[in-house]
Amino acid sequence: MNAATTFQELLDHKLVAVVRVDHIDQLFPVTEALLKGGIKLIEATLTIPKLLEHTQSLVQQFGDEMVFGIGSVLNAQMASEAIDAGANFIVSPVCDLDILKIASKNDILASVGAYSPSEIQQAWLAGSRLVKVFPADSLGPKYIKGVRAPMPHLQLMPTGGVSAENLTQWLDAGCAALGVGSALVDMKAVRSGDYEQIYNNAKQLTSILANWKSERSE
Repeated sequence: MNAATTFQELLDHKLVAVVRVDHIDQLFPVTEALLKGGIKLIEATLTIPKLLEHTQSLVQQFGDEMVFGIGSVLNAQMASEAIDAGANFIVSPVCDLDILKIASKNDILASVGAYSPSEIQQAWLAGSRLVKVFPADSLGPKYIKGVRAPMPHLQLMPTGGVSAENLTQWLDAGCAALGVGSALVDMKAVRSGDYEQIYNNAKQLTSILANWKSERSE
């Protein structure tokens, strides 16, 4: 899967599950629950111990059901390791332009993090087709709308603070995609082995998204 194909998948499916769990053994049932609930885009973070060692197994197990990204990529070396492990896309919380160079060389989509309008524009100019706005919980949908008013060319993926209650507000503000953490992957549920709750969360958010898309097409 090349960068252009992955980018289109992100634009189409919009909801990126940001999975940050305690143990690698939790990643597999969490991913399965998310996929069954309709989430296709998975971003597992490098804060998960031994993630890279198990990436190929995860990709092989879930195959075409999933577009798999690796997040919390902080520098070029980490980007290279994530790509070598089999990531379809990589995500960084910071605006490290060397990450974009590595991704471009390998024809892999990279979304780097930015906060201010200047930083967001810098990331886009450097090749981040989809800029991760982070941490977005302290900004809100109105910030996204405000940034895109003079710069409608930007494709933004806020991460942080996205929930079932405000999902449509983010979408209405013009977000191209959304990084969704605890609203999907409730760590209390994960730690208790309640993967049914993860599935229910996924079903709820994908249903809201489907309704939003339907209303816009009318």
